Amino acid sequence: MARPVVAIVGRPNVGKSTFFNYIVGQRISIVEDTPGVTRDRIYSEANWRGRDFTVIDTAGIEEMTGDVIANQMREQVDIAISVADVIIFLTDVRQGVTAADEEIAVMLKKSKKPVVLVCNKADNFGDAPAEIYEFYNLGLGNPIPLSAANAIGIGDVLDAIYEKFPEEKDEDYDPDVIKVAIIGKPNVGKSSLVNKILGENRVIVSDVAGTTRDAIDSEFQNEFGKYVFIDTAGIRRKNKVKENIEKYSVMRSNFAIERADVCIMMIDAVEGVSEQDSKIIGEAHEAGKGIIIAVNKWDEITKDNHTTENFKKKVYDELPFATYAPIIFISAKTGQRVSNLFEMINNVASQNALRIPTAVLNQVINEAIAVVQPPTDKGRRLKIFYGTQASTKPPTFIIFVNKKELFHFSYERYIVNCIRNNFGLEGTPVRIIVRERKEKEE
Repeated sequence: MARPVVAIVGRPNVGKSTFFNYIVGQRISIVEDTPGVTRDRIYSEANWRGRDFTVIDTAGIEEMTGDVIANQMREQVDIAISVADVIIFLTDVRQGVTAADEEIAVMLKKSKKPVVLVCNKADNFGDAPAEIYEFYNLGLGNPIPLSAANAIGIGDVLDAIYEKFPEEKDEDYDPDVIKVAIIGKPNVGKSSLVNKILGENRVIVSDVAGTTRDAIDSEFQNEFGKYVFIDTAGIRRKNKVKENIEKYSVMRSNFAIERADVCIMMIDAVEGVSEQDSKIIGEAHEAGKGIIIAVNKWDEITKDNHTTENFKKKVYDELPFATYAPIIFISAKTGQRVSNLFEMINNVASQNALRIPTAVLNQVINEAIAVVQPPTDKGRRLKIFYGTQASTKPPTFIIFVNKKELFHFSYERYIVNCIRNNFGLEGTPVRIIVRERKEKEE
């Protein structure tokens, strides 16, 4: 089910970031410890009245030099409008209505998107300040007083956006459709691959890096099954994302990963694996998606008997957290091995959704324990009582132990490898949740 997207727009210094951080419950300049992933988010997930939604903060967008503020604001709001289902227009009640507020209001009215008008910095409890009535002149309905700094009126704003959310419904695709996101750096051949699969020029192909700005869905069916291919905007290095529009392209690519069942990570055979490739595939790994690594432009490589295996080793050396992902060498330009992708997609999707019976899982765990004894620490030995599968997409297992701190990462990796050796799980991350149980309970 697609989550609604809520964009917070407004002039600089009206309190957008403070409000954003309060809604999502944390300060969102985040560096995460997931292997291969370091990102500064301009969006996060939140929940209100049981409904999950995504919040976008436009405050973190760098202003482009050389342009007047009005033009910068117009670009920010334009992009936010195109992404959002509901827009929070945040203003400053102390400063009153400004020319920039009026310009943004005109754009929002033209968009015909649902808008919640909020007047921040109404810091006193009780009745709304008299200054709020000026904001009725914007023609965007009843302004809601808010003090983001003091958490006054937060619930009223969230109630207002909740009422404007689109109706809950599943995506219109059939349940047997596999959604495939094509991800990678700009100009690596993502659009060319989609076009080769579809047999037509459905998306723009250009040598200019970053031509594809939005994620584009293309339905496709053949003898292997039904698919939706999502061609994403190329993800640039953070220090090269100069334009606001490209920062939103990164965000849209991440949305595409979240929607997908399988991600085809495209790597340039000529350039090899880069740090940015590691970050991109890390996004898919973190999201628990099935992953296929497609090395594109293989027709441009001079080969010998060892080229393929040597390249695979280099890929896995650079992406040690994704060694479960199968690698295919293709040419989107010539179509070399592109038809082989479908069976790989089907297999990875099924592995990502695989469910293992508890009895069979514990048989494998017990055999693993018999071969390699659990670790000890200061005379105490780790005891694994049993395991069970909690969920799929990705396969997630709960392991019950006597002491969580004794379950070292190296032994967890050993257990995961034993599970993979017995059940395959090719192309999918595997997650382990460790829980303590007292021996008397067992």
